[in-house]
Amino acid sequence: MDRFDGKSWHDMGGGEGGALTDLPPDHDFALWEKRVDALMVLMTSKGHFSVDGLRRVLEDMGPRAFETMSYYERWMAAVNQNLVEAGLYTTTELGERMERVARRGGTYGLAADPRSTDRD
Repeated sequence: MDRFDGKSWHDMGGGEGGALTDLPPDHDFALWEKRVDALMVLMTSKGHFSVDGLRRVLEDMGPRAFETMSYYERWMAAVNQNLVEAGLYTTTELGERMERVARRGGTYGLAADPRSTDRD
């Protein structure tokens, strides 16, 4: 049976048992997932983009994104695309910032995660 059963590839709702997502019902959200959600709420409330803009980018991603990216990875990509389109930063500026953060090391941010057991 086709996974999308005659629906558009991005129409994930309406399956048996309610809306279909890739998050288990008892999913304990990671700190970064909570931050993605908060960023989306903040940026939409500031008028930088709308929920419709978020959905537009999500739907434009194509089926591969829905097969390979998690729910919040897709949201982060969509928030990022909307913020670039709104002119808040460029992809070059984002790349430079990501390089600076990567140089901080893999444990950066663990102290802020209450579930973390690795605190230096």
